[in-house]
Amino acid sequence: MKVKWWGHSSFLIEHNGIKIITDPYDDSLPYQKITDKADYVTVSHGHFDHNAVERLDGDFKVIDSSKGFKNNEIEIEAIKSYHDSHQGEDRGENLIYLIQLEDKKICHLGDLGHDLDNKVINKLKNIDLLLIPVGGNYTIDAEMAYRLAEKINAKLTIPMHFKTDILDFPITGVNKFTDKYAKTEVEFAHKSEINTEKMKNKKVIVLDYN
Repeated sequence: MKVKWWGHSSFLIEHNGIKIITDPYDDSLPYQKITDKADYVTVSHGHFDHNAVERLDGDFKVIDSSKGFKNNEIEIEAIKSYHDSHQGEDRGENLIYLIQLEDKKICHLGDLGHDLDNKVINKLKNIDLLLIPVGGNYTIDAEMAYRLAEKINAKLTIPMHFKTDILDFPITGVNKFTDKYAKTEVEFAHKSEINTEKMKNKKVIVLDYN
């Protein structure tokens, strides 16, 4: 499975020719325009830095509701959650996507703003890939992200939604999250795209934006 980080919460996930783009951002963010084409696009919530599907090229299916989506090649379950710790009173709702793509299971937590109960955690346990926000302020912070990641125990975890050298959002950098792991468990890839099959000896991979 190939994973490319475009920036913020937007990834291209590709497995056996099927392509998914998550949470596309608009041109107010400093990251490059997403040029990949996808078969499916997931939107965790209706904010400008996560829902700019109009900026994507190609013919794709948008998944942006709690109905999720299912056909003969992919199953996407949408789990209702909140963008804050006050049941959506501050920033509204958020959708967690649990994606079954052939033999791979992927979770994108979107802009999750609170801890998860055991029922949801059990549903997410032992997945192949966890995409988790770690920057705080608008989402869970590094401490809660670490606790959740440990409970979910994905084969591979990739952090997202953190401060970078070109993003001036009031969120923290990725190191507050990665510092909670042993150095041997984390790899800074220094590139935007990886093949997850080649990362089996690491617990956390940090990608560079494209």
